[in-house]
Amino acid sequence: MQSRRAGRGLRVAAWVLVPLGLVLLLGAARGIGGTGVLDRERITVAGEAMRPTYSPGEQLTIERVDAAGIRRGDVVLVSVPGRYGGAPVLQRVIGLGGDHVESRDGTRVAVNGEEIDEPYVMRDKFASAGPSYDVTVPEGRLFLLGDHRANANDSRYFLGEHSGSVAASDVRGRVVDESAASVGPLALGAFGALLTLAGVGLGVGGYVAGQRARSAGAVVPPWAGPHSEGGASASTVHGNP
Repeated sequence: MQSRRAGRGLRVAAWVLVPLGLVLLLGAARGIGGTGVLDRERITVAGEAMRPTYSPGEQLTIERVDAAGIRRGDVVLVSVPGRYGGAPVLQRVIGLGGDHVESRDGTRVAVNGEEIDEPYVMRDKFASAGPSYDVTVPEGRLFLLGDHRANANDSRYFLGEHSGSVAASDVRGRVVDESAASVGPLALGAFGALLTLAGVGLGVGGYVAGQRARSAGAVVPPWAGPHSEGGASASTVHGNP
């Protein structure tokens, strides 16, 4: 009886694990080669504005993102009407709609009254400080700066146009870490495969346990007993004269 219950429990676990594993595998496959690919594009860095983070000639992956998904610190690809000859450029998001962004010395930047840490900025003691600014970013817009401040034609130089900001809708996408983007789906797929294999193994184990339980509990008919044939023969021999 216990073997039969154990077999049933293994089969129930298999019914749970196998579908779950297959769902995870499907999700990983879509992340690697399906919808995720359609939402991404490859670009080549053309200018110096994002050094040292990204250098000219470097290949980057850009993923589509809606306005609500943009965060401070994101590096985005923007196409701004009337700027840069219509060419898309890479810049970093410093302020979102409603943020107060200022730099009194043209070097250090504060957002909403707190100086931000910028380890990504190109440090050049011989470069001149940029212009000072003190703006509030309009709603639905972004304040953008390049990481190489001495060589970036960014929001600081368009302060007369919406406080230098660009519309969030002008963002074509943001740079994604390719290693992180690939590791996530691969890890998900590996976990899904593990669950699927475990479920199959449990299902096989449950089937075997159930078969053994049924064999052990089978009813043996009286005429198939170990002594029935022998007893009949002995009786027959005994009855002969």
